Amino acid sequence: MGTGIPHPQHGLDLGYARVSTTRQSLARQLDALSAEGIGDDRIYTDNKTGSSLEREGLNQLLGYARPGDTIVVHTLDRIGRNLREVLNLVHDLAGRGIGVRSLADPLPIDTTDEGQGRIASGLLALFAEMERTYTAERAAHARTVAEAGNRHIGRPIAHPADKIEYARLLRGEGQSYGEISAKTKIPKASLHRYLTPSHLQPIST
Repeated sequence: MGTGIPHPQHGLDLGYARVSTTRQSLARQLDALSAEGIGDDRIYTDNKTGSSLEREGLNQLLGYARPGDTIVVHTLDRIGRNLREVLNLVHDLAGRGIGVRSLADPLPIDTTDEGQGRIASGLLALFAEMERTYTAERAAHARTVAEAGNRHIGRPIAHPADKIEYARLLRGEGQSYGEISAKTKIPKASLHRYLTPSHLQPIST
């Protein structure tokens, strides 16, 4: 596979293939790259999960590629852990004058072609925006469900120490949780945590 031989003057097609588990085979991807006329010495591979930060083959490929080269993959998801990373990598490579071409995506991408490059960038940007939208919708749904069950989503709400001390003072004066909450703006549920030491008598609500 990719050997890092001295780079010629003219652009090369450089192949990249990745599988995410040891039980998967690179054969289909390698066959597709070979069918494009890409020799073994110009194909880089990784047997890592998409979430792994250690992708030695991809790093070697990115270090070897030069302006005018094209990175060829079976599908675009082979080069990134998520849509945003794919978009960023394609954008960075374009800035270096390096193209990206996929062979088996529903709409095969070739950023070396000006028209196709614009389409590719537009699609990737659209998919990235969709991913952000879906993430926001999932978070909003989780928040709605939690609020319906009177549960708080996210980081616990912290209250200033001076307000807590003031609440303790009011409690010591015999005021109810409701009265203390109205004056300090601390919810009753939090007041029960702050103001119920075992040696004090409960206060009516």
